[in-house]
Amino acid sequence: MARLSKEERKISIMTKALELFSKEGFYQTTMPIIASTIGMSVGNLYNYFASKEMLAKDLIVYIAGILGEEIRRINESSQTTREKIGAIVHMYFKIAHERPETIEYFLRVYLSNREVFQNCCEGMICVSPFVTELMIFFEEGVRAGELRDQDFFSAFGLFMGYLGGMVFLNGEKILPKALEEYEASIAENIYNALKTV
Repeated sequence: MARLSKEERKISIMTKALELFSKEGFYQTTMPIIASTIGMSVGNLYNYFASKEMLAKDLIVYIAGILGEEIRRINESSQTTREKIGAIVHMYFKIAHERPETIEYFLRVYLSNREVFQNCCEGMICVSPFVTELMIFFEEGVRAGELRDQDFFSAFGLFMGYLGGMVFLNGEKILPKALEEYEASIAENIYNALKTV
């Protein structure tokens, strides 16, 4: 069996830490718990991440990169803006279903524990790949005449608030149907809220 490179090992540590932080919470998950779970000494874990806060920051950068890359692919497609909204909703819900810890971390750790990130993730620094691609999506939709020209943050808040809210309700087992069954109506609602009159 081949040995993992340092970068591959780092990603495997982040993957396990992501699960722990999402399930147990940021403050309940300690570096010794993470090290024990992955079968590594605490000292060796600190060779990869100088602190739990740096690990948390690297995780949000990692997630933003994954989401940003997915949206970039959608942005580069030849779909209409309306179709792109459907594709973004589908992608987000698919990740929430297949890798729930990814979205859970964003909602339950990053957004709920801002004090952890205040010295290293001010503003949108740590989520910039994701935010940048959504900004491009909105700009292209306006340029195509499909979306209303409006403040980016109101459009971003509407779009992501809707998606995050639905994933949260799903995680709390409040939704009466599977999350995927809401895709078409949510995409339609987002499109109707953002489109030109």
